[in-house]
Amino acid sequence: MLIIKGLLGGLFQIALFAVLLFLPAGTWYWPRAILFLAVYGLLLLVSTIVLARLAPASLEARLTAPIAKSQPMEDRVVTSLLFLSLFAWFVFIPIEVFHLQLLPPPHFTVSVFGAALFLTGFGIIMIALLQNAFAVPIVRFQPERGHVLIDTGIYGRIRHPMYFGLLLFLVGTALWLESYVSVLMLPLVFVFVIARIFVEEKTLQETLPGYVEYMARIRYRLIPFVW
Repeated sequence: MLIIKGLLGGLFQIALFAVLLFLPAGTWYWPRAILFLAVYGLLLLVSTIVLARLAPASLEARLTAPIAKSQPMEDRVVTSLLFLSLFAWFVFIPIEVFHLQLLPPPHFTVSVFGAALFLTGFGIIMIALLQNAFAVPIVRFQPERGHVLIDTGIYGRIRHPMYFGLLLFLVGTALWLESYVSVLMLPLVFVFVIARIFVEEKTLQETLPGYVEYMARIRYRLIPFVW
C-alpha cells in the first residue's frame, strides 16, 4: 500500500506540473517540457521503489500532508506561501518562454547543464531522504517515531540538504526549459525557504535533544561554504 500511495503521489505531481507548464504556454507542443516531465516521472518511479525497499520510513514520512493542525502556525503560514510561490514560479516559466521572452533563451549547452543541475538536485534530495527518516513535510518533533538527531552523512556537511537539492533542482529546471529570467526570479521563492529554515530550526532547538550543539558544529544551513 505504501508504494502504491507513493506512485499515486508521483502521478499527481506530474499532472500538476503538466497543468502549470502547458496551460500558460497555450500549446502542448513543447518538447523540452515533455522531456522534463518524462524524466521527472521516471525519477519519481525509481525513487519511490528504492525508498519503499531501502527506507520505507522515509517514504512514509514524505507522504504525510504538508499542512496539518499539529504544526506551528508560523510554519503553516510560511509553508502555504512557499507552495504558492512555487506554483507561481512554474507558471511564470511558460509565460516567459512563449509570451514575454524578456531574455534570449540559453544556449543548448547551458540547457544541458541545467538538466545536469536538475539531476544533481534530485539526487541530493534522495540522499537526504535515505539518510533521514524524520524528514516530514511539516515542522514538528516526532517522539512517537523515536525522533533522534541525524548528524551523519550529508547532514554532517549541511543542515538542510533537501533545500540545497531543491535549489539546484529549480535552477536546473529553469535552464533546461530555456528561461534565464526564471532563474533570476528564484529569490522570490527562496525567501520563503529561508523563512522556513528559521522556523524549523527554532522548533528543533526547543524540542530535539542535541540540535543546539548540532547547529554550532555544522555551520552551513543551505549552501555549503556560503550560508
